[in-house]
Amino acid sequence: MVLLNAEHISLSWGEKTLFDDVSFAVEEHDKVGFIGINGTGKSTFLRILAGLQEGDSGTVTLARGTRIGYLPQAPDFSEPVTVLQQVFRGASTSFAEERAYEAKMLLTQLGITDFDKDVRLLSGGQKKRVAIASALINPSEILILDEPTNHIDNETAAWLEQQLKAYKGAIIIITHDRYFLNRVTNRICELDHAKLYFYDENYEGFLARKAERMASAVASERKRQSILRHELEWVKRGARARTTKAKARLERFETLSAQSAPETDSTVEMKSISTRLGKKTIEVQGLTKGWDGVTYIRDFDLTVARDDRIGIVGRNGTGKSTFLRILAGQAKEDAGTVSFGETVKIGYFAQDCGHMDENQKVISFIRDIAETAQMLETFLFSGESQWASIGSLSGGERRRLYLLSVLMSAPNILLLDEPTNDLDIETLTILEHYLEGFDGAVLAVSHDRYFLDKMANRIFEFRPGGSVQEYLGNYADYLEKREETAVPVKTEKTAKPKAKTSGKPRMSYKDRYELEHIDDDIAALEQQLEALQAEQAQVTSDFVRLQQLTEQIDTVSAQLEAKEERWLELQEMAEQLSE
Repeated sequence: MVLLNAEHISLSWGEKTLFDDVSFAVEEHDKVGFIGINGTGKSTFLRILAGLQEGDSGTVTLARGTRIGYLPQAPDFSEPVTVLQQVFRGASTSFAEERAYEAKMLLTQLGITDFDKDVRLLSGGQKKRVAIASALINPSEILILDEPTNHIDNETAAWLEQQLKAYKGAIIIITHDRYFLNRVTNRICELDHAKLYFYDENYEGFLARKAERMASAVASERKRQSILRHELEWVKRGARARTTKAKARLERFETLSAQSAPETDSTVEMKSISTRLGKKTIEVQGLTKGWDGVTYIRDFDLTVARDDRIGIVGRNGTGKSTFLRILAGQAKEDAGTVSFGETVKIGYFAQDCGHMDENQKVISFIRDIAETAQMLETFLFSGESQWASIGSLSGGERRRLYLLSVLMSAPNILLLDEPTNDLDIETLTILEHYLEGFDGAVLAVSHDRYFLDKMANRIFEFRPGGSVQEYLGNYADYLEKREETAVPVKTEKTAKPKAKTSGKPRMSYKDRYELEHIDDDIAALEQQLEALQAEQAQVTSDFVRLQQLTEQIDTVSAQLEAKEERWLELQEMAEQLSE
């Protein structure tokens, strides 16, 4: 059954055509991934489907009784309402009262437990979670989601992925998360040069099908050019135009000449631009940072190698972005030291794009950083758009321009804070290629599992309580090792300093017995924690039990961390005795 049918939609902004007589239909159980380069109008098209905007022409028709749920890219949190009120914003009072219990359960699963807090005081990640809860709790036959994975951590993204896979209605989603697209969608719709292309595939199938479509278009153009060359040679020989055959060939030549070649996107590609990096890069010793009475980073050590590719992960609110701000000189540590080599030049890509004058022209913004503006073309800013004001750009286009400005400043160490937010898949793909050839170190905070798998060779997990754990490999390796490793690798100072004693330290019988059995204790705690987390994932309607499980998980996690610290202390004692 067709739930939504959009026919002959056209829309232009000034001289730019976003949609040229396109049609789009959604059936029951469709899960459509909507993709395209930033600035092509993806969000605008979804707003038209949701009935929040009109095109210049065309119609959108809904089947009788079809309701649409809509999650915008930047939800409005300007009103002084509570978290729970925000979830039911626009809904009837009776519906809010009826579903309040379910909403609290959903918020708890998303890590939001203060239901009466003013939403204006929430962090960006918390606001996104509340908006997701609102989209899921309100009933709809079609759920439209615009970049739902922006500003949420990896665990929340994985949770949302499972929710949408089990969603009974149809889904239309814009996301740059390629693993998300591959696992959730069964159709891909690509907006390319004002036209829509449909693929009855997930993201992996789409890549193969698009490659075939582009190859076919190139082959057709090659054939057309070959015919044109032959016809041109014939015309140049001075064929007698009075014959019927000659006139037909001339008309054929003119028809072929009038045809346009298939449009292709500019390639977002550039050679690595960096300055020479010396032997010493960044050394972090005993770094501690907290605020509002809470320690978020505790006694952390890190030495960055010249070719490091470090992925930084963890739940929202564990200090990841703050750590990059400290390295970038925009925040001050409470304790410890951060030292830099003399040749280090930092390129810092922040979440908020920094200050950009909306009245400034795109080309002027780049020329303030580097003399040449040639890279604007390769970063998909055509000759006309180079003279546009920054204020006229879409959010994704601003992020692309900001990324270009950071790269063109020729850094030799890149600090990237959520670089995949608001960037289209094509730009991300080329960024990943760029980083492969980048002659320097890269540290990236990211929730994008695909990006971390391609970029990282070390993962640092920032944990509640201030500890930081290192895992060698990419994100997939991190997930595997986090589940399998009973005793994590030591990456920060965890053992308390001991008073100096004369001679070698003594290890009592009790200490030796504890060391022999502590591995079993740790394994048992980890097994208990996994069981609690598994039960939490299965609970769907018991809010009280969810709260109990959350408290139990926090308690067991604290016990596990204490055991791990004790193991390190005992291991150091044993190693010193064996020397």
